Formats: sequence, C-alpha cells, structure tokens
Amino acid sequence: MGSLAVWAVAVVTLLGTSGSWLAEGHKGSKRNGMDRGGTSHNSSKKPHFMEKEEADGNIDQSVSNPDEDPCQRTYCGRGRQCVVMADTGRAECVCQEKCRPSFVPVCGSDGRFYENHCEVYRTACLERRRIYVVHSKDCFFRVNACTMAEYNRLKSMLLEMQPKELKPGEENRQKDMDEKRARVDAMFKHLDENQDGRLVSDELEKVPLKEHLDDSLLECTMQDLLRYDDYNNDGHLSLHEFYTAFQVVQLTLAEDQRISTSTVTVGLSAVLTCAIQGTLRPPIIWKRNGIILNFLDLEDINDFGDDGSLYITKVTTIHMGNYSCHAYGYEDVYQTHVLQVNVPPVILVYPETQAQEPGVSASLHCHADGIPNPKLLWLKNGMDLQPRSSKQLSLIANGSELLIGSVRYEDTGAYTCIAKNEVGVDEDISSLFVEDSAKKTLANILWREEGLSVGNMFYVFSDEGITVLQPSECEIRRHIKQTERIVATYEEMCPKGEGVSPQHCVWSSAVNVRDKYIYVTQPLQSRLLVVDIQAQKVVQAVATNPFPVKLLYDKSHDQVWVLSWGDMDRTHPVLQVIPQASVGEVHRAVRTTFQRVSDFFIPPTNLIITHVRFAFVFLKNEPAVHKIDLETLHRVKTISLKNHSCVPVNMAYTHLSGFYFIQCQSKSRLHAPPQLLIDSVTDVVIGPNLNITGQSFVSPDGRYIVTSDPLSSRLIVQTVSFQGELGLDQMMDQPVDVSDLVFQPSFTESYQHLVVATSSSGTDLLFADLSSGQTEVLQSLKEPLSTQAWPWGGPKRVVVTSGLFGQYLVTPSAESLFVLNGKQRMPHCELSDIKRGNTVVWVGEV
Repeated sequence: MGSLAVWAVAVVTLLGTSGSWLAEGHKGSKRNGMDRGGTSHNSSKKPHFMEKEEADGNIDQSVSNPDEDPCQRTYCGRGRQCVVMADTGRAECVCQEKCRPSFVPVCGSDGRFYENHCEVYRTACLERRRIYVVHSKDCFFRVNACTMAEYNRLKSMLLEMQPKELKPGEENRQKDMDEKRARVDAMFKHLDENQDGRLVSDELEKVPLKEHLDDSLLECTMQDLLRYDDYNNDGHLSLHEFYTAFQVVQLTLAEDQRISTSTVTVGLSAVLTCAIQGTLRPPIIWKRNGIILNFLDLEDINDFGDDGSLYITKVTTIHMGNYSCHAYGYEDVYQTHVLQVNVPPVILVYPETQAQEPGVSASLHCHADGIPNPKLLWLKNGMDLQPRSSKQLSLIANGSELLIGSVRYEDTGAYTCIAKNEVGVDEDISSLFVEDSAKKTLANILWREEGLSVGNMFYVFSDEGITVLQPSECEIRRHIKQTERIVATYEEMCPKGEGVSPQHCVWSSAVNVRDKYIYVTQPLQSRLLVVDIQAQKVVQAVATNPFPVKLLYDKSHDQVWVLSWGDMDRTHPVLQVIPQASVGEVHRAVRTTFQRVSDFFIPPTNLIITHVRFAFVFLKNEPAVHKIDLETLHRVKTISLKNHSCVPVNMAYTHLSGFYFIQCQSKSRLHAPPQLLIDSVTDVVIGPNLNITGQSFVSPDGRYIVTSDPLSSRLIVQTVSFQGELGLDQMMDQPVDVSDLVFQPSFTESYQHLVVATSSSGTDLLFADLSSGQTEVLQSLKEPLSTQAWPWGGPKRVVVTSGLFGQYLVTPSAESLFVLNGKQRMPHCELSDIKRGNTVVWVGEV
C-alpha cells in the first residue's frame, strides 16, 4: 500500500532535483548482451569478437562421453564464456559476447563508467588487462568536463528556449506534461535537419550555444546529449531517448482496452491489471466510486503488486462494480474495469412434504437465488417432466411453481427442482403423497397435524392479547388473552396498570427467532416477552431498560438487539443485546456501551448472504454512523457525515455492490435533504444519491431499491445490475404517503417483485409491479392508527407478508385487521375484533 511513497523516495534519490539518474544511467560503454550466466555452445567457427584464451585448470579436457557437452564441465570465470570449437570439439573460454541488459551503474578501476558489473569484466577480457569495480562515482564525470548538475541545467535552458505553442487562454487548461511534450517535440523536430527521426553528432554540433550559456555552463555542449542519454550507444538519439532525457512521461492505452470486463466467482480472488503503459510511467492509482483505494487500510484489497495490479482477496458481491486506474498525476488517461461477481445457485422448495386427496390441485414452489439468474428444471423421481405435453402439469413464472391441476394416485412422488447457472447447480426435493383421507400416513400426520398447527401463521399482538391467525381460511387458531400467565413467573401477560381501564396490552415491536420463539416488547412494563411457538405460550419475561421500543434479530450471531428510550421523551436511550436468543430456557439482556442511541440498523440476510458482520448505530443529533462488530459488540469505526450536514435517521443496504442508503434528518416539511450513499468496501461517503430523498426499502435479492419521496409522495425505483451499477429505473405514477412497504415475489414472472405499500394518513393501499410499473390501489381499508395511539416510532400501519412462498398479507387499521390476497390484489377478509394490532410476525413451517 506504500508503493507511491517508495516511488517518490526513489525518484528523489535517483533524480536529485533535475533528473540525474536518467543522465547517469545512459553514459559510458552501454554494451548490450548476456551476463556471465548466458553461455553460447556449439559454435561452428570462432566469431570475430572472441579473443581466445588458453585452456587452464578450470577446463577439464579429459576423455569422456563423446555425446556430452564439454562446456558442462567447464568454468571460465567472469567476463568469459565457454564455446565448443567445431574443428577440435574441445571447450574453450572466450570473451563474453554480450551482457544481459541491466542497469546497475559502477565505476571501473580504469576510471571508466560501466552499466553493470558484467560489462567491467567483459571489457577486461577483451582488453586483456585487469579491471575491477571501485566503489566511487568520480569516474561518472571524470571523462567529461560538463558535470551532471551543469548538464541538467543545460537541458532546462534548452527547454526554456522553446516557444510555447499553446493558444491564448488555453494554458490554464493544458496539462504541464502535455505542454512539456509539445516543446520537446518542437525541439527535436528543429534539431533533426534531415527529418529521419534521429539526432546525430553532426546535427547537434551545428547548434550554437555560446551566446546562450553563462560562464558556469561553458564546458557543456550539445554533444553531451549523446554522451549522457544515448543509452543504447548506437550513436544517435531517437525521439524516445529524447523524451527520456527531458523527463517526458508518455502514457498509452489501447482504445479496445479502455473498458475491461472481468467476471469472478464469489469466494475466489481477483486480479485487475492496469493496461496503461509508457515511458517513466508513475505508480498506478486505483479508484472505486471516485475513492482512491491505494492509501486505505482495507481488509480485502491490500496489495497492488509491482506492476500496479489491484488484488481482491475472497471476492464477495459487495466487490462488484466499476474500478478505474490511472498513473499518478495523470487522471486524463484512465482505464475502467467492470467487475461482475457470479454466485452459484442456492435453492429452496416449498413445501418439503405435502399430502393431498385425489382430485384437488397441488402446487410445488421453487425459489433460487444466484448470479446470473439460475434456470429452473423439474424432475419427477429422477425423470424429466414434460409439462408442455401434459394438461395435468403446468409451469408458472418460469418454473418457480409447478401446478398439478387434479392430482391422481400416480402423481405421488419426489419432485426435484434443479437450479443451474454458469458457475454452479443446486437442487432440492418436494414430496407429494396422494392418498385417501382415511389413510393416515406419516406425511399426513406431518402436514396436517404438526405443520399447520403452529406454523404458517400470523401472530398478531393487539390490545386483546396475542392472536394466532391462519390466513387462507381467515381462521383464528389460538388466542392468548391478556390475563394468561407467563410460564416462568406465573404473572399475567398484560398486567393492569394504575388508572388503566379496561385492561389491555401495549406492544411496540416483535421479531421471529428461527421459527422457535417470538420476542415482543412491552414498553410500559420495561420488558419483553418470549413466546414459545411450538407450545404457543409466553414462557418468559426478560427485563430491559425502561421503554423498550424496537427489536431486531441478528440471525448470524443469534442475537436480539433491543433499543430502549428510557422514558417517553427519549432522554436516556440505551442499546441492549440478548445473546443466544434461540438457545436455552433463560434469556437475559446485556447492556452495551452505546448510549444516546437514536436508532440502529443491521443488514438483512437472504439465501446467498447468510452471515452479517457489522451493525450501525446512530447517536442523537450526531452527523455520523458508527460501525459495530456484531461478534464483539465493539465500535469498529465512525463514518462522518459532517461534510454533508447529515444527521442519519434511516438506513438501507444492498449486498450487490455494497451500497448503504442514508436518509438524512429534515429540518422542515418543505425541505428534504438528498440521501447519501456509502460504499461498504471503503466505508466512505460517495455522495448524494442523485436528488432522491426519503426512506429506502431494498428487495430481498438486493436488486431493487424503492424510495418513498416525502415531497411528491411517489415511489422512486432504482436497480442494481449484476455489474454493480446503480441506476434510476422509474417513478411510480400513483402517489402514496408511505407508512410501511414490503416486497412480494411476482406470481407470474421469476426474479421480479411486487411492492405493497400502506398509507400513514389515508385508507389506501398500493400494489406496484416493479417489472411493468403498473399500479393498483385498494381503497377503504379504514383509518390507520393515530400518532397518539402509536407513539413508538416506526410505521403507524405495518404490512407483513406470509413469507417467500405466501400470497397473503396482513395490515391493521385502528379498529380491525385486514388479510389481503396479494396474488389477486384484493382484500381477503377483515377481523373486526382485533384492535391496535400494529405488531405482527409471520411464522413459517416449524
């Protein structure tokens, strides 16, 4: 990560103030060729450059295998090499033909300058005299009265003598290096009289300098350009050598390489190589979302290599997106790398087992996540299904649902759903049993008695207690009254408070913990209750700080996070955590170190993203978000929003390219500040999210971001591509003052979603199809709760879906509860005896 610093030190050390390294590096003999490790064998005759050496004790000339190369047994010493003479077949040591082209300048004991050690000993062999390396730089300048400092001043003077060819007013916009290159081009063209692209000694001698030089430079001539900078010693200067002499950086990038697309599978490493080439190329700078990566201490991007390549270890979906590279100081020439991260499919079928009677229809559902979108295929008992040729079978939503119209006994079997994309395959089995109702098989028992008894239910927490609701039949399966006793303490579930009549329950937030428990807060009792789903009883009360109002479940670490206000004025907010929330019989809330907490956020999980590492905490009136390690509960870093004058009030996240969407606090109803985007790779604020304001909601697959604009009351839809590009998709025509919003998988098209949004001020509910943009409005769902009836923050009218495969939703009004059919987009039923049921949890099969 310190490559720029190392480069800068090296340049200062080697160049001094005016490029001495380049001058020193191209003075002297400059003979090309191999070093002593390069050996030439089996010559047919002795080349003219070889000066023969008599065989000495280092050459073994004894008789041996005639097929063996005698040079394999020969050591010739430095500056020489072994050849096999064609006339004798004997090994002889001759002076080395050439040295390997490396520039490690040294001085010889003869006072001459050499490019490397090999050239010293090769010259000693050719001149038949002893020359050795001396550790002094005097010889670099001894042969020329023009010192290096004077030579560099000469070049600066020559450059200043060139007229500036920039147009008036253009100088401020022209890059310094472009100007320098133009002047060097003009100088070279002027000196190259015959226009052959080479500057020779005769052309340089014709340039009069005496009238331009002060006394300190009188020893320098134009010939010094050849002496110092003809680095290949061919007797002339090419334009490339001229550029090098005058420190002109040349950068090139092929047109077909300006945009490079790379695809890598999640979990592997990725190497992005910058294609910018050129003479004296400075170090490569890498950016992501406009943020320079080279100087950040990143966990997964931590090595930029000697060639300027960017290395990403253990790629995840947050790494997808655009990366750009350019040479340090030269941002106009840049390459864009588009990184797509592919993910093998992960599949889920529903139901795992079902039993049906002959003549009824049966649906088997299959959901898969992956990048690119997986294709779905169904097998029955290992054989391909042919639904197109069968009136009995039909595939819906690109294979997401297999519908059997009227089941028969022969439809009994194991139905395998296979999901496949470019990088992997996954499969799962849904079993169907077709039997008479009189026959109680194991499948019947599991499906009818256990599966439906406690699972696939809405748990609604209202004034009257807890209602367990089966949505398809609108049937109340269980009602836990206010007076029912808590198993552990035998106290009433909703004790009657002073002056409260009649007795009723007050709830504020609830979470499902692995379909085993439901945790629900009772803010007036400064506690939360633990409901055992299997027993359908309240088994424990967990004491918290006063007024617990918000819960979130961290599935990755099996923790329930609790935000308590301290009082109704929120003067002493405290954050607590319940560890091992799904394990054991006794649960306790552990106080964290975070105080003055206004809110917190934990990114959600899905089929692909099963582990979350960090949470985020907002403090009261503070323009920052605090990143928290969920494992240790310690603060990792603080991301300041001060430069954007943003006090965060809400947060959303997509794992595709790792964008965080921050809703900022509004100072007035007439002005809403734009959202801020934070890149989770760098934890740096990218900037405003266009002009979008309001709270964002992200679809479970991370591909759609729907924002409720508080000024226009319209829904703004953004999408994230598989290349990590965030784009504006559409704005819904139908306005809605959003209280709560959920996503429901499309019933007609795979990998698409419906949006269902409730209103905080009216009786309408909005259905919106994200793929088509079509909207429908359900009216007359009665008035939502008032702010006085629901003082706990969050939505005053929630809407909750019945899981990944369900078609039903629940939303309350002030005096009743509505069950909606999302597939038909219409009300299903209304339960009028459930009041203030604004805390709802869905429990799937258990």
